[in-house]
Amino acid sequence: MSVAHKTPMRMPIIMSCFAAFGGFLYGYDTGYISGTKEIGYWLSHFGEPTGDPQTPYELPSGRDSLITSILSAGTFVGALCAYPVGDFLGRRYGIMCFLVLFCIGVACQTGGTDLATFVVGRVFAGLGVGGTSCLVPMYQSETAPKSIRGAIVGAYQWMITIGLLIAAVVVNATKDRDDMGSYSIPIGIQFAWAFILAGGLACLPESPRYLIAAGKDEAAQKSLARILQAPADSDIVAEHYAEIAASVHHVRSLGGASYIDCFKNQNRNRLRSLIGIGLQALQQLVGINFIFYYGTTFFKNSGISNAFIITIITNCVNVAMTIPGLLAVDRFGRRTLLLIGACGMAVCHFIVAITGTVISDDNEAGQRVLIAFVCIFIAFFAATWGPIAWVVTGEIYPTVTRAKQMSMNFAIGYATPYLVDDKPGSAGLGSKVFFIWGGVSVLAIIFVFLLVPETKGLSLEQVDALFREYKTAPQASKIRARLLEENAQNDDHDAYKKAFQEGGAKNVGEKGHFEETAKRDLV
Repeated sequence: MSVAHKTPMRMPIIMSCFAAFGGFLYGYDTGYISGTKEIGYWLSHFGEPTGDPQTPYELPSGRDSLITSILSAGTFVGALCAYPVGDFLGRRYGIMCFLVLFCIGVACQTGGTDLATFVVGRVFAGLGVGGTSCLVPMYQSETAPKSIRGAIVGAYQWMITIGLLIAAVVVNATKDRDDMGSYSIPIGIQFAWAFILAGGLACLPESPRYLIAAGKDEAAQKSLARILQAPADSDIVAEHYAEIAASVHHVRSLGGASYIDCFKNQNRNRLRSLIGIGLQALQQLVGINFIFYYGTTFFKNSGISNAFIITIITNCVNVAMTIPGLLAVDRFGRRTLLLIGACGMAVCHFIVAITGTVISDDNEAGQRVLIAFVCIFIAFFAATWGPIAWVVTGEIYPTVTRAKQMSMNFAIGYATPYLVDDKPGSAGLGSKVFFIWGGVSVLAIIFVFLLVPETKGLSLEQVDALFREYKTAPQASKIRARLLEENAQNDDHDAYKKAFQEGGAKNVGEKGHFEETAKRDLV
C-alpha cells in the first residue's frame, strides 16, 4: 500500500507489546506447576506418605497427571469460548472477561488446602488462559503493521518464555519454606500479572477490524486515528480504513459464517483450518511441554542433582533464544524458519533419546550431553516453532471466520498435551520418550513443506488473496512476490478511500461497495 512506508509505528508497537503480556500470564501459569509439585510442604498436603524419611511424600502418577494436565482441559474450553466472547464483547473486553475467570482460579489455588479445590482452581485458570491466549494474538495481528507483524505477534511467545523463567525463579526462591507460603506465594503473585494486563487494555483502543466487522464504522475510524496518531479525517487514516473496510465488507457480503464454514472449500477455509490446527498441535507435540511440565521430575529421575537449577537454566535458554526468532521472522520468513527449526529439533531429540537410553544414572559425562542437547532443542524451538506458530495462525484466516478458526485451533492445541500427559512415566519410557518427540518433529518437516505458504511482508488482506490463488505451498512464493508489487485489492481500496473522503467512516459503512467486491471469484 502506498502509505506503508510512513505508517507510524509507536502506538501499534505499544499496543501489541502490552497485549503480549497475556503471554507472560500463560507462561507463568504453565511454568510454576513443574517446580511446585516437588516442594515438600505442597507434597505434604497433596501427596501420599511413603514411609521413607528421605522422601516422606510423593505424588502418585495419576494425581500428578490430573493436576498438571487439567489446566489443558480448561484452556481447551476457554479457547472455544473465546470466539463468541471476543465477537460479542470485542477483543479487549473479551480478554478482560477471561482475566476474571483466571483470577477466580488463582484464588482457589492460593487458598485451597485440599486436592478438589486446587484442581477446580486449575480448571478456572485454564479457562482464563485459554480465552486470553486466543484473543491476544488475534488483537495483535489485527492492530500491528504488516512490516513488523511477525515480530509483534511473536513477542507473545517471548513473553510466554519470560513467564516460564520467572515462575521457575520464584518457585526456587520459596521451595524451602516450611509453610503454606512455599506454594501460595508463587501462585498468588499471578493476581498482579492479571491486574497489569487488564489495566493496560483499559487504556488501549479496540481492534479496527473487529469494529468494522461489527458495523461500528465511526468507532473504527476513531480507533485508527488513535493507533496512527493522526486526525480522524487525515489521508493516512483514510488509506488504512479503506484497505481494512474493503476486505471486511467483501467477506461480509458472502454472508454469515459458522464453525461448519471453517471447513468448507470456499475461500480455502478448509486448508487454512488444517494449517492452523496442524501448527498448533505440532507445536505442542514436539516435546516442549514435557520439558516445562515434567522437566524438574525428568532431570531428577535421570540422576541429575539440583534439578531446580537445571530447570531455571532451560528457561533462560528459552527466553534468550526467542529473541533471534523475533528478529528473523520478518527477515527470513515463517516457512523457512519452521523448516529449520523442525530439522534441528528432530536431531536433538534422537541424540537425547539414544544418550539417555545407553548411559547409567551416575554417568556424569552422559548427563552433561543429555542436558546440553535438551538445551539445544529448546533453543531451536524458541527461535522457530515457539513464536512462529502463533504468527502464522494469527494471519492466515479471513475476517469473517478468524475468531472461530483461531479459537478452534487453539482449543486443539490445548487439548493435545492433555491427551499425551496421562500418567507420566507409567510406560517406563524414560529418555526413550524423546524418540516420539523426534518422530513428531520429522512429521512437522513434512507438514510445513507441503502445506504452509510463506506470508512474510503481506498484509492480512494480501494473505487472503494468496490463499485464493496458490495451489501448492512451494509455488506460493511466486504469487507472494507479485502481491508485494501490487495492491491485491486496488479497485475496492480506491472505492473505499473515495467514499471515506466524501463522507467519512459512516459513508463507507452505508455504501459497503458490495457491487465491486461481489465480482471476486473465490476458490
